[in-house]
Amino acid sequence: MKAVHYRVTALAAVLTLLLSGCGKSEAPKGGGAPGGAPPPTEVAVVVAQPGEALLTKELPGRLQAWRTAQVRARVEGIVEQRLFEEGSDVKSGTPLYRIDARTYRTSNEAAKAELAAAKAVVNRYRPLVEMKAVSQQELDTAEARLRQAEAALARTQLDLENTTVPAPISGRIGRSLVTEGALVGRGEATQLATIEQIDPIYVNFTQSSVELLALREAIASGRWKKADTRRMELVLENDSVYPLPGKLLFSDLSVDPNTGAVSLRAEFPNPKKELLPGMFVRVRYPQAKADQLITLPQRAVQLSPAGASVMVVGEGNKLMPVPVKLGGMSGNNWTILSGLKGGEQVMVEGHMKAYPGSVVKPVPWSATPAAAPANQGK
Repeated sequence: MKAVHYRVTALAAVLTLLLSGCGKSEAPKGGGAPGGAPPPTEVAVVVAQPGEALLTKELPGRLQAWRTAQVRARVEGIVEQRLFEEGSDVKSGTPLYRIDARTYRTSNEAAKAELAAAKAVVNRYRPLVEMKAVSQQELDTAEARLRQAEAALARTQLDLENTTVPAPISGRIGRSLVTEGALVGRGEATQLATIEQIDPIYVNFTQSSVELLALREAIASGRWKKADTRRMELVLENDSVYPLPGKLLFSDLSVDPNTGAVSLRAEFPNPKKELLPGMFVRVRYPQAKADQLITLPQRAVQLSPAGASVMVVGEGNKLMPVPVKLGGMSGNNWTILSGLKGGEQVMVEGHMKAYPGSVVKPVPWSATPAAAPANQGK
């Protein structure tokens, strides 16, 4: 019995040692106390500093030819020949079509003969009037017929010239709307083609009248100054920026009652004919500038139905939300009209990791992320 009691006591001692060893192995490493606070979350910040700002507005627009002219038949007849290549550049006055001229040539010759006869009658009557052999009334009638014959000749000469259809303006001509053998000009001036001048080229766009009114008030108050509208940018459909700057031509004097918008037009050089009428584009329109205004990256500003706000790293590196008033875009940045004084650390990245009241570790934000390391397998 004593041997059995000894073995039970020894087994209990071994179990006690094992359990105490397991407890020590589960202690936190590194000497930290159990349940200690985690390290602060790193967030990327920028320091809000007043500086020069250019208020720009990106607005959708559509390109329009600088000049457009319709090529139309001025006389009736059968198209005998097309004299241009579709899609080519033509100069003003260049012959584009020939219409059958035989009927007009015959009429012109007849008018010449009638004019010659009328002149002969007048020349014969003039001396006879002095001799009282012909009355003055007969001479007046003959002279009136002479003027009619001259007008008839001029009309037939014009019709004969119009059998050759010239280009009304210089520019790029589109596809032909008629073919050889077509009857044109019967009862109307048939459209044959269209010519467009696209260098320079217009871009038409609109802006809310409310925005324009607010901008004018801001300029009048001195918060903003008028910007140079001769350096406008054009963003194409593939998001590339057109290399040549444009200029604002005019802003309409009235507001569209259906849309509440004001129409604007800008002009861009187009020497390579890269811009085509009808293309959808976006216009970056410099509207105003300021010398001392805070600008922040877009991702630093949070928008909600309640308004705009930013997260500022305050005392003790605690995050706190600060409402701000936005003044529009300056490049890729928001302009801040009020809410920040300058010198604050504003969080740009880390909104998904940190929240108001949490302690963070601010690190400088870089607009361009670091390049990824090279693939080690190469």
